[in-house]
Amino acid sequence: MTPPLTHFDAQGQAHMVDVGAKPATHRTAVATGRITLQPATLAIIESGTAKKGDVLGVARIAGIMAAKKTSELIPLCHPLALTRVAVDFALQPAEHAVQCTATVETVGPTGVEMEALTAVQVALLTVYDMCKAVDKRMQIEGVRVLEKHGGKSGSFVA
Repeated sequence: MTPPLTHFDAQGQAHMVDVGAKPATHRTAVATGRITLQPATLAIIESGTAKKGDVLGVARIAGIMAAKKTSELIPLCHPLALTRVAVDFALQPAEHAVQCTATVETVGPTGVEMEALTAVQVALLTVYDMCKAVDKRMQIEGVRVLEKHGGKSGSFVA
């Protein structure tokens, strides 16, 4: 049987999960996703000649900021004191894509999967925003959690 959704009470009303009694443990989550683009757009990103500036540098900062603001964007997420947010990019020329990976850590009573997913999404949206003048066909895809560690449910690796 599928466990019940934790964000609904017995009457089916949405609520924020009470994590007050849960022990603080070291929590880590890694998420990934990518944006596909035209080869010329990838070349602009790689060469650093985008009119708006350093595309991946700005996207990295946007992803870090987004992880820190996740509870303000996702209604039932808990505000967390993050101890680490890393946003990394890998150019994939053969696939005309930029891969983004975010690693988020905290010591607390709840996990950081939402923060890692939010970091990836916003970082990739920033790439889109900075390149949309030259490429309207960009597509964000494959955003998912790769792994999570910590808490009573233990580890998950995709």
